[in-house]
Amino acid sequence: MDLDVDPKELFQPKQEIELVPLSAEMGHAMRRAGLTCALAESCTGGLVGHLITEVPGSSSYFSGSAVVYSYAAKEQVLGVDHETLMSVGAVSYEVAQQMAQGALTLYDADVAVAVTGIAGPEGGTPDKPVGTVHFHLSGVDGTEWQRRVVWSADRRGNKLLSAEFVLRLLLAYAEKQR
Repeated sequence: MDLDVDPKELFQPKQEIELVPLSAEMGHAMRRAGLTCALAESCTGGLVGHLITEVPGSSSYFSGSAVVYSYAAKEQVLGVDHETLMSVGAVSYEVAQQMAQGALTLYDADVAVAVTGIAGPEGGTPDKPVGTVHFHLSGVDGTEWQRRVVWSADRRGNKLLSAEFVLRLLLAYAEKQR
Protein backbone atom coordinates (compact mmCIF):
# COMPACT_ATOMS: atom_id res chain seq x y z
CA MET A 1 0.00 0.00 0.00
CA ASP A 2 1.40 3.39 -0.95
CA LEU A 3 0.56 5.91 1.73
CA ASP A 4 1.62 8.98 -0.26
CA VAL A 5 3.22 10.76 2.68
CA ASP A 6 6.02 13.00 1.47
CA PRO A 7 8.41 14.33 4.12
CA LYS A 8 8.94 17.44 1.97
CA GLU A 9 5.29 18.41 2.50
CA LEU A 10 5.45 18.65 6.29
CA PHE A 11 4.63 22.08 7.63
CA GLN A 12 7.54 22.04 10.10
CA PRO A 13 5.84 22.82 13.40
CA LYS A 14 7.65 24.95 15.94
CA GLN A 15 5.53 23.90 18.92
CA GLU A 16 3.66 20.78 19.95
CA ILE A 17 0.33 22.62 20.05
CA GLU A 18 0.52 23.14 16.29
CA LEU A 19 0.18 19.37 15.79
CA VAL A 20 -2.98 18.89 17.85
CA PRO A 21 -5.36 19.70 14.94
CA LEU A 22 -3.57 17.08 12.80
CA SER A 23 -3.87 14.61 15.67
CA ALA A 24 -7.61 15.32 15.87
CA GLU A 25 -7.98 14.85 12.11
CA MET A 26 -6.15 11.52 12.33
CA GLY A 27 -8.39 10.47 15.21
CA HIS A 28 -11.56 11.27 13.28
CA ALA A 29 -10.26 9.22 10.36
CA MET A 30 -9.45 6.30 12.67
CA ARG A 31 -12.97 6.41 14.15
CA ARG A 32 -14.61 6.63 10.70
CA ALA A 33 -12.61 3.60 9.57
CA GLY A 34 -13.31 1.71 12.81
CA LEU A 35 -9.58 1.29 13.51
CA THR A 36 -7.36 1.27 16.56
CA CYS A 37 -3.74 2.36 16.49
CA ALA A 38 -0.63 1.88 18.61
CA LEU A 39 2.88 3.29 18.66
CA ALA A 40 6.45 2.22 19.32
CA GLU A 41 8.44 5.37 20.03
CA SER A 42 12.16 5.74 20.52
CA CYS A 43 13.58 9.09 19.40
CA THR A 44 10.27 10.88 19.95
CA GLY A 45 10.17 9.77 23.59
CA GLY A 46 6.38 9.55 23.82
CA LEU A 47 5.66 12.80 21.98
CA VAL A 48 3.32 11.16 19.45
CA GLY A 49 1.34 9.43 22.17
CA HIS A 50 1.12 12.73 24.01
CA LEU A 51 -0.23 14.48 20.92
CA ILE A 52 -2.81 11.77 20.32
CA THR A 53 -4.06 11.95 23.90
CA GLU A 54 -4.42 15.73 23.70
CA VAL A 55 -7.61 14.97 21.74
CA PRO A 56 -10.66 14.19 23.87
CA GLY A 57 -12.05 10.73 23.12
CA SER A 58 -8.75 9.36 21.81
CA SER A 59 -9.20 6.23 23.94
CA SER A 60 -11.73 5.05 21.35
CA TYR A 61 -8.98 4.56 18.75
CA PHE A 62 -5.61 4.80 20.54
CA SER A 63 -4.50 1.61 22.27
CA GLY A 64 -1.16 2.78 23.63
CA SER A 65 2.46 3.69 23.03
CA ALA A 66 5.60 1.87 24.08
CA VAL A 67 8.43 4.33 24.69
CA VAL A 68 11.46 2.14 24.16
CA TYR A 69 14.60 4.23 24.22
CA SER A 70 17.21 1.63 25.17
CA TYR A 71 18.16 -1.59 23.41
CA ALA A 72 16.98 -3.53 26.46
CA ALA A 73 13.56 -1.88 26.37
CA LYS A 74 13.19 -2.59 22.66
CA GLU A 75 13.98 -6.25 23.32
CA GLN A 76 11.99 -6.72 26.53
CA VAL A 77 8.88 -4.70 25.71
CA LEU A 78 8.51 -5.20 21.96
CA GLY A 79 10.48 -8.38 21.31
CA VAL A 80 13.06 -6.77 19.02
CA ASP A 81 15.74 -9.33 18.22
CA HIS A 82 19.02 -8.79 20.09
CA GLU A 83 21.14 -9.95 17.14
CA THR A 84 19.40 -7.51 14.82
CA LEU A 85 20.11 -4.65 17.21
CA MET A 86 23.76 -5.67 17.45
CA SER A 87 24.23 -6.11 13.70
CA VAL A 88 22.35 -3.14 12.22
CA GLY A 89 21.66 -0.89 15.21
CA ALA A 90 18.46 0.60 16.56
CA VAL A 91 18.23 3.19 13.77
CA SER A 92 17.44 0.82 10.91
CA TYR A 93 14.64 -0.51 8.73
CA GLU A 94 14.84 -3.90 10.42
CA VAL A 95 14.47 -2.60 13.96
CA ALA A 96 11.71 -0.17 13.02
CA GLN A 97 9.76 -3.04 11.46
CA GLN A 98 10.21 -5.26 14.51
CA MET A 99 9.17 -2.39 16.78
CA ALA A 100 5.98 -1.77 14.78
CA GLN A 101 5.10 -5.44 14.71
CA GLY A 102 5.79 -5.71 18.44
CA ALA A 103 3.46 -2.77 19.19
CA LEU A 104 0.78 -4.23 16.93
CA THR A 105 0.85 -7.44 18.98
CA LEU A 106 1.37 -5.84 22.40
CA TYR A 107 -1.61 -3.52 22.04
CA ASP A 108 -3.79 -5.77 19.84
CA ALA A 109 -4.29 -2.81 17.50
CA ASP A 110 -5.27 -2.65 13.83
CA VAL A 111 -2.24 -0.57 12.87
CA ALA A 112 1.01 0.42 14.57
CA VAL A 113 3.75 2.85 13.68
CA ALA A 114 7.31 2.75 14.97
CA VAL A 115 9.78 5.62 14.97
CA THR A 116 13.47 5.23 15.75
CA GLY A 117 16.22 7.70 15.01
CA ILE A 118 18.93 10.12 16.03
CA ALA A 119 17.36 13.36 17.20
CA GLY A 120 20.71 15.02 17.95
CA PRO A 121 22.66 17.06 18.54
CA GLU A 122 25.09 14.15 19.06
CA GLY A 123 25.08 10.48 18.14
CA GLY A 124 25.33 10.69 14.38
CA THR A 125 27.75 8.77 12.18
CA PRO A 126 28.66 9.13 8.49
CA ASP A 127 26.11 6.40 7.62
CA LYS A 128 23.49 7.66 10.07
CA PRO A 129 23.85 11.42 10.52
CA VAL A 130 21.95 13.37 13.15
CA GLY A 131 18.37 13.68 11.97
CA THR A 132 18.21 10.15 10.52
CA VAL A 133 14.86 8.58 11.40
CA HIS A 134 13.29 5.29 10.35
CA PHE A 135 9.52 4.88 10.32
CA HIS A 136 7.59 1.65 9.89
CA LEU A 137 3.85 1.05 9.73
CA SER A 138 2.41 -2.45 10.20
CA GLY A 139 -1.27 -3.29 9.80
CA VAL A 140 -3.22 -6.41 10.71
CA ASP A 141 -4.33 -6.43 7.07
CA GLY A 142 -0.74 -7.24 6.07
CA THR A 143 0.29 -3.70 5.19
CA GLU A 144 4.00 -3.04 5.75
CA TRP A 145 5.31 0.42 4.88
CA GLN A 146 8.62 2.03 5.72
CA ARG A 147 10.54 5.22 5.13
CA ARG A 148 13.91 6.66 6.09
CA VAL A 149 14.32 10.41 6.31
CA VAL A 150 17.09 12.73 7.39
CA TRP A 151 15.75 15.87 9.05
CA SER A 152 17.97 18.94 9.29
CA ALA A 153 16.46 20.62 12.35
CA ASP A 154 17.67 20.78 15.93
CA ARG A 155 16.72 18.07 18.45
CA ARG A 156 13.29 19.56 19.21
CA GLY A 157 12.60 20.18 15.53
CA ASN A 158 13.60 16.62 14.58
CA LYS A 159 11.23 15.24 17.21
CA LEU A 160 8.37 17.50 16.07
CA LEU A 161 8.91 16.62 12.40
CA SER A 162 8.98 12.93 13.27
CA ALA A 163 5.77 13.25 15.30
CA GLU A 164 4.06 15.06 12.43
CA PHE A 165 5.18 12.36 10.01
CA VAL A 166 3.79 9.58 12.23
CA LEU A 167 0.43 11.35 12.54
CA ARG A 168 0.30 11.81 8.76
CA LEU A 169 1.12 8.12 8.22
CA LEU A 170 -1.72 7.07 10.50
CA LEU A 171 -4.08 9.53 8.81
CA ALA A 172 -3.16 8.26 5.33
CA TYR A 173 -3.61 4.65 6.43
CA ALA A 174 -7.02 5.31 7.98
CA GLU A 175 -8.23 7.21 4.92
CA LYS A 176 -7.22 4.31 2.64
CA GLN A 177 -9.27 1.89 4.80
CA ARG A 178 -12.59 3.68 4.39
